[in-house]
Amino acid sequence: MQTSHIPLEQYRRKWIFNNKDLPVSEDDKACIYPLDDKSAMAVWKQLVSDKASASEHFSKADWGGRPKSWVKSDIWQDAWDSEDPALPAVVAAHFEWPDDTRVFFCYDKYQAIETRWDVFVRNWKCFLFFDDGPLLMSDSQPQVALFTQDGNVQLGVRS
Repeated sequence: MQTSHIPLEQYRRKWIFNNKDLPVSEDDKACIYPLDDKSAMAVWKQLVSDKASASEHFSKADWGGRPKSWVKSDIWQDAWDSEDPALPAVVAAHFEWPDDTRVFFCYDKYQAIETRWDVFVRNWKCFLFFDDGPLLMSDSQPQVALFTQDGNVQLGVRS
C-alpha cells in the first residue's frame, strides 16, 4: 500500500509528539509520518471500512462491528497514567510483531499516522493523547486494537 505523508511539523496535532512530559527522540520523530487526507482515507477504506468514518460508527458489515472480531478487552488508562513507559502487558502480548512492522494509528477516516512498531511501542502514550476510538493496526498483520475514552482497549483480529 502506497501512502503519502505530510511533514510532522505541519501536522495539526504535532504537539502530542512535542510534549515536555513525554519526550519523543528526534530519531523517533523522523519515523512518525502523518498521512495526508487522501492516504488516510485510502488506508481506512482498505483496512477498516468503506462506510463508517470512525470506529463508533461501525456496522455489522464492518469487521470492527462484529463481536467475534474482538477477543479480549482490558484497561490501558492505568498504564498511561503510570510513570512506567511500557506498553500495557496485555497489548504487548497481543502484538508480537517484529520491530520494523509498519503500523497505522488511525484516529478516524481522515486522520492517521504511519510509523514502525518499535517507534509506536516507545511513544504509545503520545499517540493516545487523543483516545476517542483510534485503531492500531498493520497492513501486514491481522491483530488490531481499539482504544476508547473510558480507558479500555479492545484487542482483536481483522478479517
